[in-house]
Amino acid sequence: MQQLPRPGKTSFDLPTSTHQRLNMYALAAGAAGVSVLALAPDADAKIVYTPAHVSILGPRGSYQLDLNHDGITDFTISNTTHYNTDQAFSVLSAKAAKGNGVVGTFVYRGFPPNAHAFRAGTQIGPFERFFPGAAKMVSYYYGGGGPSEHGNFINVTNRYLGVSFQINGKTHYGWARFTVKVLKQGLRIQAELTGYAYETAPNTPIIAGKTSGPDVEELPESLSAPAPLSAPALLGLLALGSPAMAIWRREE
Repeated sequence: MQQLPRPGKTSFDLPTSTHQRLNMYALAAGAAGVSVLALAPDADAKIVYTPAHVSILGPRGSYQLDLNHDGITDFTISNTTHYNTDQAFSVLSAKAAKGNGVVGTFVYRGFPPNAHAFRAGTQIGPFERFFPGAAKMVSYYYGGGGPSEHGNFINVTNRYLGVSFQINGKTHYGWARFTVKVLKQGLRIQAELTGYAYETAPNTPIIAGKTSGPDVEELPESLSAPAPLSAPALLGLLALGSPAMAIWRREE
């Protein structure tokens, strides 16, 4: 029985210019695919928001801010006043833990940057300039030459400190909301932390002040209180006496 020839693949000799165009189309399509993947939102991305009502008062007030409630202090908000015989200098500042940063503007060498006071609805993300260490929110001087005040958080209501911090070695963005008053007498600076939030997806911008929506999870306000101590730590504080316990409670 005579066997019929099997159909084979037909090859074509395309011109070199056609091959080049096809290669360019393939590269363009691949690049477009990568871009779409890069722009696609993380399915697990969400904002975790914690309401708070924490007063941070001088002359030696501080609050350890733990944005994601993992027991690690991400930022220390301090409100301190230093006196001498005829001068007083009060400063409200945010100090970032190692690897973290605060959005601000450079002042000049040897002085801390000025922390930026964001308005609600502003994006905070990798396009901002983040400074390590301490950033000044407000300062108030009283002494020779008369009183003076400086900083972006002077007499503001619901303004946002933009921050970046590390979770498992990856950068996340967040904010802390403050209302601040600068007084002419008594405790010069009154600061209240009224809430904070962070974005769970790394390297993803967050909207300042966004506290509701399908992508927002609100935690109970009680989580903004001091974290409970382990038994050994509690015994250690008890041994140190009431001053240590007062520090832990962050008495106002």
